[in-house]
Amino acid sequence: MKNMDKYRSLLKDGVDGLLLTSRYSRHYAAEFDIAEGVALVSAKGCRYFTDSRYIESAEANLKGFEVLMVSRDQNYISCINRACADFGIRNLGYEENYLTVAELRAYEEKLHASMVPCQKAINAFRAVKEDWELELMVKAQQITDLAFTQVLGRIRAGMTEKELCAELIYCLYKNGGEGLSFDPIVVSGPNTSMPHGVPGDRVLREGDFITMDFGVLYGGYCSDMTRTVALGYATEEMETVYQTVLSAQLAGIAASKAGVTGAQVDGAARAVIEKAGYGPYFTHSYGHSLGLEVHEDPGCGPASCTPMPAGAVCSAEPGIYIPGKFGVRIEDCVVFEENSRRVLTKSPKNLIVIPAKNA
Repeated sequence: MKNMDKYRSLLKDGVDGLLLTSRYSRHYAAEFDIAEGVALVSAKGCRYFTDSRYIESAEANLKGFEVLMVSRDQNYISCINRACADFGIRNLGYEENYLTVAELRAYEEKLHASMVPCQKAINAFRAVKEDWELELMVKAQQITDLAFTQVLGRIRAGMTEKELCAELIYCLYKNGGEGLSFDPIVVSGPNTSMPHGVPGDRVLREGDFITMDFGVLYGGYCSDMTRTVALGYATEEMETVYQTVLSAQLAGIAASKAGVTGAQVDGAARAVIEKAGYGPYFTHSYGHSLGLEVHEDPGCGPASCTPMPAGAVCSAEPGIYIPGKFGVRIEDCVVFEENSRRVLTKSPKNLIVIPAKNA
């Protein structure tokens, strides 16, 4: 089933049109990414509105849509109203998560159709990835794995977190990344105890843990991985914490298959960390789904009670974070399959110690 047909299946229970305003849903419907625009889907026809900056690309690449250009005289509101009249739309489903209060008020005041929130239903299809989507995510992960291999040779004592982050971003783009999934996290030493620390001016030193969390976009789809490495040497405590996180991640991956709940996967990993005595230092969920966005549903956390569907892609990223000392996170992306799982991330997970002579 084409993505457009999936969206059309939502046209029931009084909803006779969908207004897609987020870049992600527009991309999913059209199976092509246009930076700016609004899409309208109905049983009688589908229209895509964008401005002069993107009209040529939209006309060439958007199949299944009638493409129209907005202007000062024909703005988005007037174009949507014309489509509603042409297609007999009275109730228009919309994406409440992606509209500001001001935008929603403008639509409610000026559109000749009632607005019906439909975000959950619109997003639900993206939980299960088609084969062609997985191919794009595999390619994104291959770029990410290669960048990690390359950046290992660039790590040295004396460089700052910001400098290492710049090297990492360079490798991601050089290898074919079309954008970043998110701003990379590159932290070192005591800063690694902050799960979402921001790269700063701290200088890398021997004996540091270095955590790098990063990903790229390829064909609009995300990769996401984390590796923690040691610079020069690792203490016995550092090795113990690292091996605990790795064991927890492997337990979570082993529990990952279609039909299990996210809470069960999270629990399998969390039990390993708690048994080792580090339970209070695992402060976030085990993982999140990703695709067109780096954070999607369904997730794998303590409160995730919905069975994971076959075709879901979820991160596997337990961590231990000891304030003022250090933290460790190891992250792969995993496809949930019937009675099994497939790990997309291929980078090694053994504790890598950057030799002092290279530091």
